This record gives sequence, C-alpha cells and structure tokens, in this order.
Amino acid sequence: MTGYSPARQLQHRPAERAQQRNRPGAPRIAALGGGQGLSASLSALRRLTTELTAVVTVADDGGSSGRLRAELGVLPPGDLRKALAALCGDDEWGRTWSEVLQQRFTGTGELGGHAVGNLLIVALWEKLGDPVEALNWVGRLLNVQGRVLPMSAVPLDIEAKVRGHDPERPTEVTAVRGQADVAVTPGTVESVRLLPDEPPAVPEAVQAVLEADWVVLGPGSWFTSVLPHLLVPELAKALTETRARRLLTLNLAPQPGETEGFTPQRHLDVIADHAPDLEVDAILVDERAVTGGAFGVSDLTGLEKAAERMGASLVLGRVARADGTPRHDPELLAAAYDRIFRTHGRIGPWR
Repeated sequence: MTGYSPARQLQHRPAERAQQRNRPGAPRIAALGGGQGLSASLSALRRLTTELTAVVTVADDGGSSGRLRAELGVLPPGDLRKALAALCGDDEWGRTWSEVLQQRFTGTGELGGHAVGNLLIVALWEKLGDPVEALNWVGRLLNVQGRVLPMSAVPLDIEAKVRGHDPERPTEVTAVRGQADVAVTPGTVESVRLLPDEPPAVPEAVQAVLEADWVVLGPGSWFTSVLPHLLVPELAKALTETRARRLLTLNLAPQPGETEGFTPQRHLDVIADHAPDLEVDAILVDERAVTGGAFGVSDLTGLEKAAERMGASLVLGRVARADGTPRHDPELLAAAYDRIFRTHGRIGPWR
C-alpha cells in the first residue's frame, strides 16, 4: 500500500504522548509468553515502564482464535488480544477499551463465541496485509502502554510427546498435536516441538530482545506459552546473545493436564532440557507457593541448585493474590519486578 503511513496519520494520538512521558531511568523490557500468564506480567510491567514490548506465542488453535485461523489462515489473534488488553491504561479510556476487546458475542450463530478484539485485529490484518503494523494500529487506538508483537508471522502448531496419554498404557509415549489438546492432555508431557520446524521469527521481536535491558519470560502455560519462544531459532539465538539480563517468573501452581504433578524444580529442568544454552540472571518464585502451597512440600535447596545450574539467583517474594487463587497480583508482581531490576545489576545506563 504505497504512501500509506499509519504512524503519520496517527502522530498525535495519546499513545505517542504517553511514550514521551516515560519516567527517566525506566528500563526497556521485552516480555515473552502468551495467554493469562503474559497478561499478568504485562499488567505489572506497564506500571514500571512504557518501554515495553510483548512478544506473543502464535500457536493457539482453540476457541475463537482457532476458528478464525482455520477459516482465514491468519495468525491466532487471541493471545495478542489479551496482551493488548493488559497494556490498556487504568483510566476510563483504557478500562473501556480493555473490556470491549475482551467482550464476546453471545448466541449460537456464526458470531457466537468470537471476541470483539479478535475480529478487530483480523480485520486490520486483512486491510493492511502486515500483522505488525496492524497491531501497531490497534495499540494506538487503545493508547496501550507498550507494544505487542507476534513471535512469528506464520501460524504454528505445538506437538508434544506425552507419556501415559492413554491411562491403560501408562508407559507408552504418544504424540499429541495442537495447543488446545496439549494444554489439557492426560499423562505427562515430556517435550514439545513446533511445526513447521524452525519457524521464522518476526524481525521486530528479535530486535526487541536484543535491545532490551531486561527480558522477562513467564509466567504462563509452561509447554504451550513459555517454551515455544525458545524453539524459534532466531529468538533463541537472540536470547543467548542479548546484553539484557533475563528474568524467569515461575507459575503459582501446576497446571492441570499440562504440568500436573510438576514441582518448581521440574519446571526449571524442562526449560534447561529444551534450551540448554540459555542462561538466566534471576528466577522469581512466590514464597508461599514453594513452602507448602499449591506445589505441596517443595525442596527449596533443590530449587536453589536448579536455579544455580541455569546461572540464576533465586528470588522469593509474595506475588500471589490474597484470595488464594493461583493468580498473580499486578501490584505485588510489579513491586517484585522493580526490586529485581534495581538490585540485580544493569548493562550500562537504562535509556
């Protein structure tokens, strides 16, 4: 679309004014993940900086995203929508647009179950022919505090090796394909891979990782939201080469199906098995989750040793909501992130 410049057309939108108000000394952060886990992290991180880029998985094949992907051949928009909603501000404009994005049509017709934000994103993809620029447009409309990018410009599938998928054959290893099925699979997930093999990364996502002061990975569905970034070769390379420090945020509880029965240590071992060259500077864990909480009785010494094997220091804090549900509290998580950013060193001055 020659001569078409969304950035020029919207140069006076509130989002760009918000970028100019970023507080001095705020870090440049790339947050990697998908689904509710990434949304929780973004809700916390946007309290600390507007120099924030979300790099989002694109392997969802269920629900509204799966229907749009199958019918139109587009990237699944659902996790991208959730990330955009999480980056909306706390003012009336931000709250309203966040709710509109997440609103789903009712009824049993063709629109039933579709999220408004999914349709908006896909409409802009079809109009502009550029998934990155289309997401930039949505971000400007919503006045989001940061930027949202897909990790790859092609839709991906996840295939897992699952031991005991058939309860009557507990030692047999079965291939389970599709994010929606892997997320709820019976048995034990042993490893995952992406299809197609070695998918291309979005260049802007690679650039965000290389230029960040901190890269935040997790929390989220371990095999279907966190690990996929480590299986995209260009992103994996950027994660090992970046001068940024790397922070891994652990979940508050095992996920039924996907990580049923996993200890915190097992979560770290899975990361190390899939990305043996990845070094991490800090690992954030909710102290109550690993001292008799949702994970049960945990070997804290073993967890510390697992962190050390990844080159990381283990940081314990209180980051869960007070209602007892396994969800992160945005304010507590933001405070924990801020402490880590301030006390674990910098690679030169923050911009």
